[in-house]
Amino acid sequence: MLLVHIEGFLEVARFGSVSRAAEALYVTQPTLTARLHALERELGERLFVRGRQGMRLTDTGRAFLPYAERAVRALRDGRRAIDEVGTAAAGQLLLATAPAVSTYILPEVLEQFVADHPRVEVVVRTGHSEDVLQMVLRDQVQVGLGRALQHPEIVLQPFHEEVLVLVVAPDHPFARSPDVSITEVATEQLILFDRTSSYYEITQAAFLDAGVALRGVMELDNIEAAKKMVQRGLGVALLPRTAIALEVDAGTLARVELRDAAPMRRQIVAMRRRDAGEPSGMVQAFLDLLCRLPVET
Repeated sequence: MLLVHIEGFLEVARFGSVSRAAEALYVTQPTLTARLHALERELGERLFVRGRQGMRLTDTGRAFLPYAERAVRALRDGRRAIDEVGTAAAGQLLLATAPAVSTYILPEVLEQFVADHPRVEVVVRTGHSEDVLQMVLRDQVQVGLGRALQHPEIVLQPFHEEVLVLVVAPDHPFARSPDVSITEVATEQLILFDRTSSYYEITQAAFLDAGVALRGVMELDNIEAAKKMVQRGLGVALLPRTAIALEVDAGTLARVELRDAAPMRRQIVAMRRRDAGEPSGMVQAFLDLLCRLPVET
């Protein structure tokens, strides 16, 4: 059953005339008649009878009419939805993000995105970067945000480089120094978070590379808990700069420079399926916002 057949049926029903319906559709009368006959053959019923007043719907045609109207309306709505998705005017954007990204990076991006595209519904799922990768691979989300995990079916687009910085309680002795050495840090209780994350690996590697042994370690499962422990004076921590910005500004945490350690950085990327092709519409609009994030220094 072709759309042109249903549209032809609706126009003839509206005008009660094949000739007038043909004019409205910009087709010849024989073409429209052929379409009507094809539709009747497919349905196995006559839809019109010709009378003195022109073309009149049969009982079957009258029963079919509201369904034909809904079908055409649904297809037109579908076309409009496609156009809106292509222009980022409406639709649904499905995202998956690692916890640190969803907590400290994504809110600012989504605030702007929602302001620019108020009719786009945004759905965010969270998980470790490995989980995010799997959600992208299974086509459960359009974009994943996390650390750079290589996979032949995935395209990575870097958009942010996170920096780990040393933070201490405001009354800690380190807070009164312009900088400290990594050897000095090793004498303190070091608070680590999320053993499954690359931040944990980066922190451990920094001390191994410096050839210093840690005095003590407290392991927690998230950044917020680590910040609370540092604020209570229970240790020092190397945390993502975006995660501690508010506390440093408020004076509840103090940032201290490390003078003899290489910068501890982690690249954050957007993941997309390679076979998804070039991004467009709302996906492209979202990725463009990501790329405009300020660069960490």
